[in-house]
Amino acid sequence: MALLNLRFDGDPVLRGVAVPVASFDAGLTTLISDMFETMYAAPGRGLAAPQVGVSSRVFVTDVTWKDAKRTPIVFVNPEITARAEETSIGTEACLSIPERAFDVARPVWVAARWRDAQGAGHEARFEGPQAICFCHELDHLNGVLITDHGVER
Repeated sequence: MALLNLRFDGDPVLRGVAVPVASFDAGLTTLISDMFETMYAAPGRGLAAPQVGVSSRVFVTDVTWKDAKRTPIVFVNPEITARAEETSIGTEACLSIPERAFDVARPVWVAARWRDAQGAGHEARFEGPQAICFCHELDHLNGVLITDHGVER
């Protein structure tokens, strides 16, 4: 495993739409391991591949590790299949936009579909911090940053 270099606001890779993953191979496994190591070291709760310079539809999350047991999740080719109409405004930070925070409106829940590192399909509904993190990281895969729809605090 290795720490990867984070990319920061202004880097063009953060504004591109990431490419879908087609090969569930050793390269993907290594990328995911390195992304988790980088996320925990940063320290963050989520990290998308474009944030480490890779235009690939992959992100990792662990919304509980700072306060409780680790609950890492890998999302490959994720998509939202349904979302709440109701939104909630919360404060978000981003590893690619250090030392700044933004109030962002997010759906109170999202239903999602994705693949894991081996290519197996998954579906789940996320609420609260996991829904917020999922939406935040999915935005990264679509070239969207919290500066685009949040209000700086």
